[in-house]
Amino acid sequence: MMRQTKHQVARGTRPDAAKSNRLYLIKNVKVLRATYQIRLLAVKAETEGLKFVLVVPPACKYDRSLLDLINKTGQTILREDY
Repeated sequence: MMRQTKHQVARGTRPDAAKSNRLYLIKNVKVLRATYQIRLLAVKAETEGLKFVLVVPPACKYDRSLLDLINKTGQTILREDY
């Protein structure tokens, strides 16, 4: 998915893995926020009818911005601890 900024620079993102009907993004962080990358992949998953799986360490906490995005997208965003 490619977007344009006001200066017409292409911006986009790719998942770390895609398998079957799931997009995977792997992060090794203590706190995960709804970054531009996560928001773009969530939109892609939602529009294509896919699941978006965030693979994070068990101790990872979700920031309020990410929790709001998860509530907004319903069952699209899933968590998988590694």
